[in-house]
Amino acid sequence: MSPLTHRSVTDDVEDPIFKFRDTLTSKAEIGELASKFEVEVVAVIGLGGTGSYVLDYLVKTRVKEIRGFDGDDFHVHNAYRAPGRTHESEFDKPKAQVLQDRYENFRHGLILKPTYIDETSAAELDGVTFAFVCVDKGSSRARIFDVLIGAGIPFIDVGMGLKKKTAGLTGSMRVTEFLPDKATAVRGCKFAAEVDEPENVYRANIQIAELNALNASLAVIKYKQLCGFYRADIPADHHIFNIAELKTYEEGVK
Repeated sequence: MSPLTHRSVTDDVEDPIFKFRDTLTSKAEIGELASKFEVEVVAVIGLGGTGSYVLDYLVKTRVKEIRGFDGDDFHVHNAYRAPGRTHESEFDKPKAQVLQDRYENFRHGLILKPTYIDETSAAELDGVTFAFVCVDKGSSRARIFDVLIGAGIPFIDVGMGLKKKTAGLTGSMRVTEFLPDKATAVRGCKFAAEVDEPENVYRANIQIAELNALNASLAVIKYKQLCGFYRADIPADHHIFNIAELKTYEEGVK
């Protein structure tokens, strides 16, 4: 006989974060580490390919509140690079609404809005302790950077660049960390494009689900390192994962 029945148990005292008991944390005996997130209010700016996976991982983390922002609609191609099941009725609805419906049964403190973040959005970010920037348009990224750096909010920006070659797709993924005391210096290194490239037409903006997921994984792992959940031996601000080599390259900014 085994006491490990894997039942979903309803608590007498409601969990302020999850809507059913977090047996993973207790089973793994990492409660003291998981509790590090309970004061965190995290924003996910951009709920596309990589942003939707960032959201998926955060939903299952004991962060106090998650705020997501994306003004775009959910179309057929989005279903091929986003986690979870897709129903035909979701197409052409706002991404924020689709993802809110998918995850609100899992946890409390999930607020996803069909809007963009720019210089008029200071109120939306009030109280945010950390942010993920998951957009693929340089001009939008620049405006978001202005808002976050101006508000002193630490954040991680992600990016992906793929090209089609004879031997297959190649390229890299990027995770860049902007902490308040170094954000201006990191931005000055121009790791992240802040202008739109006219030749980069949408159909050439290749994104594949497993790469979106990996990009999101690297970003969330980095965030959890900053929170003390994971050990961090490399104090780098900028990480590049080369797909062809399956290697990660780091760079620190003084």
